[in-house]
Formats: sequence, C-alpha cells, structure tokens
Amino acid sequence: MDIEIIVAVDRNWGIGKKGDLLVKIPDDIQYFKSVTTGNVVVMGRRTFESLPNRKPLPDRVNIIVTKNTDYKVEGATVVHSVEEALEEVKKYPDKKIYNIGGGRLFNAMLEYCNVAYVTYIDYAYDADTYFPNLDKMPEWILEHQGEEKTYFDLTYVFRKYVRRK
Repeated sequence: MDIEIIVAVDRNWGIGKKGDLLVKIPDDIQYFKSVTTGNVVVMGRRTFESLPNRKPLPDRVNIIVTKNTDYKVEGATVVHSVEEALEEVKKYPDKKIYNIGGGRLFNAMLEYCNVAYVTYIDYAYDADTYFPNLDKMPEWILEHQGEEKTYFDLTYVFRKYVRRK
C-alpha cells in the first residue's frame, strides 16, 4: 500500500500557523484538488476543522484521525490512531491514498509514505507547524521540480520527492 503526501511548505518547511495554512495560492489549491479528487485523503482532526465550513472534501473519501473517541463527522470516517487509519485505507485498493496533514499526522505517517508532492514557496513565514525537511533526509530524493511560478510577489515550485528504495 502506497501512501503519498501532498503539502505546501515555506522556505523553512513551515506549513501552518494557528491551525491555518501560511498562504493560500489559488494554483496550489487547484493542484491539490486535481490530485486528490476521486481518491482518499487522510487528515488529522485539526486539519479537518480548518477546512471550509468544517465539511469533508467533496468527491473524496475523507478519513479523520483523532484520539477523541466521541468525535463524529457526517460524510467522513473517523479513526483513532495511525494504525486504524492504515487498516481503513486498505478498503480502497483502487484509489490513491493522500496524507494531507497536519504536522502531527505528517510526522506520524512519514515512514509509511513513499512519494511527497511538495509545493515549495520561496518565502519564510512566521510558522508554528513544520513538515520534515526532505532535502536533509538522505532517504528522500528530489525526483522532479516544475517550472518556477509566481503569485503576486511569491515564487513557488511544485516538487516531487520519492523515498529511496
């Protein structure tokens, strides 16, 4: 079973501040939507609660990981551990599985992931949540980097990292 990551990071590999994204780049949001639609997204509770209207992402299987055993979300599957999430995703062998965060879930599931789609934003934000810097991890290699793009004064690129076999 392959689990892939999709994340936007800043220059310091920051991903969020106070439960929200550091920046919303329309092209990145469209990219996220095009990659994950029709597939399975696994996210932590805080990430789910940061979604618009606190509703599951449409046209995707939504799996939410939380320690709160009373947590319920209509239209989503709630599990209570990484192990439960790994069991749950086995029910979807015909779909791609994407870990969409946040910080705790990225760290907890990194060892189960083999591909990471990273939108790298060349700016240092004031972040309080970070993604592991794959450039400093010898088991990860940058397989592809797209063309540099701009959004107002921000420069960003889409990158694909793969775990060494």
